Amino acid sequence: MPTINWQQDYEAAASDDRCAPRSRMVIPAKLRRNGARAAQTLVLDLSLAGFSALASVRSAQGSKVFLTLPGLEPREAEVVWWHAGLVGCAFANLLTQREHDALLLRYGGEADGDGR
Repeated sequence: MPTINWQQDYEAAASDDRCAPRSRMVIPAKLRRNGARAAQTLVLDLSLAGFSALASVRSAQGSKVFLTLPGLEPREAEVVWWHAGLVGCAFANLLTQREHDALLLRYGGEADGDGR
């Protein structure tokens, strides 16, 4: 598999299923569906390309949401899946490595190198 520069080649990164290594952590955040009020949530895993979080309200695949992580502006994402109170989303614009690493350091995440 060729090396992907995550910051310069978003289309290639986004087209690769679960394209970036994920870090398991618990981050308090706010999740807002398009046109709705933000609700408190917990992000359970995070990568440069997306996240999974608790979401009690069902979200349709392809719908737009906004995630506000501590210290960051709200970030647009698209729902990829929802199942039993969990939602998986892909960011419209990747997190920077610096943003990801700061959250990993602050919330004591554990890297999952195989992307699963």
